[in-house]
Amino acid sequence: MAKKQSKTTNCPQVRFFYEPTLRALNELGGSGSNEEIYNRVVAITNLTNDVLDAMHNFTMTEVEYRLAWARTYLKNYGAIENSKHRVWSLTAKGAKMLRDGNIDVKEIYNFTAKKQNRTVVASDDDVAEIEPVNWREQITNILLNLDPYAFERLAQRLLRECGFSDVQVTRRSGDGGIDGTGKLRIQGIFSFNVAFQCKRYKGQVGAGAIRDFRGSLGTNIEKGVLITTGAFTKAAKEEASSEGKRLIDLMDGEELINKLAEYGIGLNEVKSYEVDEDFFNSLME
Repeated sequence: MAKKQSKTTNCPQVRFFYEPTLRALNELGGSGSNEEIYNRVVAITNLTNDVLDAMHNFTMTEVEYRLAWARTYLKNYGAIENSKHRVWSLTAKGAKMLRDGNIDVKEIYNFTAKKQNRTVVASDDDVAEIEPVNWREQITNILLNLDPYAFERLAQRLLRECGFSDVQVTRRSGDGGIDGTGKLRIQGIFSFNVAFQCKRYKGQVGAGAIRDFRGSLGTNIEKGVLITTGAFTKAAKEEASSEGKRLIDLMDGEELINKLAEYGIGLNEVKSYEVDEDFFNSLME
């Protein structure tokens, strides 16, 4: 499969990711999380680190952005579906598309365009993008403009919602990069002492920040959590999960926003409806 490059970036177009997304889900046993899909797609496509680390905005890379839209298009087309817990799965239609090698990129795009009452038709050279909803940009700007302590308090609230207890914000200078501590209890039996660090970044967090944070953890800390409004480079992700080293869990800007939405922290869900024009048209036939 040839890589179709964007005119403005080395990252392939959204349509490039349709097949790798379907293949990734198939190789994962038919279902997978966003992170699992991303990791498998990276392995399938062999994209370079320069492409993988290129940023789309303050909170996500260009590859993550285009993968998200690829999932949206495939979902609208009925090739994949997702649960409330953000687990994606292949549908019978998607499995058949992959098996038959019948992935019509223009048809998939135009199906979504029709649902959104758009008249744009994909050309042979490109697939027009649909801009993301504004609330994510709004919350991102708010997060970036919070003072450091307010951001740490937000992380404290979020970790509590995620099941942590005894969450404390240090409010100290010269503490080796640790912004707070807490305990994570699993199934009411196992507990871990956890330290977290918050970074309000407009770009990427590199491997050096992971090493510095790990080096600041005392012997009484079993796990570290690094939370950022930005994104993590591929090298940072690899460093965080390096064998033989203390594991550092990562929460980037997109996952942070997803968690705020999931727990309703500063975000209120607004329900809406999509008009099914085909239904009303069928009444007149």
